Amino acid sequence: MEIRSRRLRLLASTAESVKIELEDSSRLADLIGARVPKDWPPESLRDALPLFAQWHAAHPDWTGWLGWYAIRLDEAAPVLFGSVGFKGPPDASGMAEIGSSVLPAHQRHGFATEMVEALVQWACAQPGVRCVEAETTVDNHLSVRVLERTGFHPIRTEGQPGSGRYRFLPTRDRPESS
Repeated sequence: MEIRSRRLRLLASTAESVKIELEDSSRLADLIGARVPKDWPPESLRDALPLFAQWHAAHPDWTGWLGWYAIRLDEAAPVLFGSVGFKGPPDASGMAEIGSSVLPAHQRHGFATEMVEALVQWACAQPGVRCVEAETTVDNHLSVRVLERTGFHPIRTEGQPGSGRYRFLPTRDRPESS
């Protein structure tokens, strides 16, 4: 499964790709058709990869609802630079939770905004999705800015101290202004 945007290609991870990612970055590069930097995966993704591998193995029908590899197409050769994805398919209320991570060398160029926007558009076109939510720490200004640029709005929750929760409503589900 693939999504293309102006400068990026997003590839949905699979049980096979995550297994390869955990074992051999050169095989991952061949599989996704992109250079895999030496500092892959981003720090915030490292500890989560085994969990994603478990989820893929337990739920093969969740492809698209877990991780996506973000590949830059604006360089001489495609390069893996980030990851974006969900914590599974939408829940009973129609909410899907998104997260993203970008290697430091590729931050502050608008790539995170572009990949989150592309994946949110994909999710909102899927049956049963009523909203997309994200959680980040309030002092993670880059993450907050990405969410705000892609149309997320803060919501009140009883979350972790120091964290903020954000929601994106597809146009069809937004309240009408008076």
